[in-house]
Amino acid sequence: MSTHIESPTLDLAGLGIGPFNLSIAALLSEVPECKAAFFDQKAGFNWHPGMLLPGVRLQTSYLKDLVTGVSPTNNFSFLNYLVKKRRFYQFLSAELTAISRKEYADYLTWVSDQLHSLNFGHGIEAVSFEEDQFILELSNGEKHAAKNICLGTGKQPYVPDCAKEHLGQNCFHAIGIALKDLDLNNKKVAIIGGGQTGAEILETILDRRWGEPTDVSWVSRRQNFEPLDESPFTNEYFTPQYVDTFYHQPDRIKDRVMHSQKLASDGISPDTLKSLYKKLYEYNIDSGVGFNLHMRPNRELFAMEKQGGTYKINALNGLTQQVETTFADVVILCTGFEFSMPSYLEPIKDKLNLDEKGRYKLGRDFHVEWDGPESNRIYAVNAGRHSHGIAEPQMSLMCWRSATIINDMLGLDVFDLNQSMNMVEWSTESPAELELAV
Repeated sequence: MSTHIESPTLDLAGLGIGPFNLSIAALLSEVPECKAAFFDQKAGFNWHPGMLLPGVRLQTSYLKDLVTGVSPTNNFSFLNYLVKKRRFYQFLSAELTAISRKEYADYLTWVSDQLHSLNFGHGIEAVSFEEDQFILELSNGEKHAAKNICLGTGKQPYVPDCAKEHLGQNCFHAIGIALKDLDLNNKKVAIIGGGQTGAEILETILDRRWGEPTDVSWVSRRQNFEPLDESPFTNEYFTPQYVDTFYHQPDRIKDRVMHSQKLASDGISPDTLKSLYKKLYEYNIDSGVGFNLHMRPNRELFAMEKQGGTYKINALNGLTQQVETTFADVVILCTGFEFSMPSYLEPIKDKLNLDEKGRYKLGRDFHVEWDGPESNRIYAVNAGRHSHGIAEPQMSLMCWRSATIINDMLGLDVFDLNQSMNMVEWSTESPAELELAV
């Protein structure tokens, strides 16, 4: 029995429409001969609407947008967005060191509204492989065939094991907090996680957006509330040259290096820390008014239980080695995200080459190693921190990765990815020599 296919075979099917697959779609607007379509179950484009708290800002330069790094004349650059929105000169006059996430989200939506290759309301139910093509089964009953696919359905919120059984109205991951009808009046609140999100939520609480709590504890396993390292030489980690060198190193070296680079990608922006510290200073001057505030870094959460309507949270103090207890009526988990293989890959899961932690083994060009024809590629975005380094989940090299995937898929240098200026010499060997050395 033949499979009914809705349209001619696609060169590329993008599964999920977040910023990373949107970048690929935007760059492919320059390659009309490439038949591509992108699918997502959402009704329309949105970018973490539950995290768009008032005043939060992007940690990446606006020039590191969907396309500019490899194709600055592309119609979907952030600068063109400013011109089309008629606020280019006002943007320059504002001299913003970082743009708001709200504006960046609007930019992404502006791009998505113009791309005809995007298909919202088309969830992916299953992906199989027949003969020389992938078959996509959609939630609306449609089936599409594609020569190559790109996995871009994102990561899942990470929840510590001891908190999983308590998830609910008063214990939740921060991913959707901006959309919650949250009432913290007369509540004890615990914020778990000392990164950017935890800082933004504490600052929002200090602004009384959700009412007046009685007690707020910010608990972090980091040694302190530490800043993102945005210095020039640290930013060299976010260059194609560094990724090339990092990719060819043994796993044991990669793990060690990534641990040492944590604050290059996962710290709190200095502007946020300064703003937060000033508010804490003014808050302490006004002592006797408001809620009790406890700043508790270097605490490792290891147990959580519920006593009546209150959560009892136990953490180990890394400095004193004492067990400390925090009580809270509301627990907000700012604990990041983790890799999770999409369920729609189940029909071909046994063909995928995974490492001992169940992660994709990725080639240099972001293709998943698999037991299938070399001419049919499975690409993955936001899934290669372990293989390509700390820049891979970030937007810093988003358009470079997109162009790398497009060049590899088409077997052509559609985009020029060579750079002649290297400020840091990461290796005395060329990428080709590193490839041979592995």
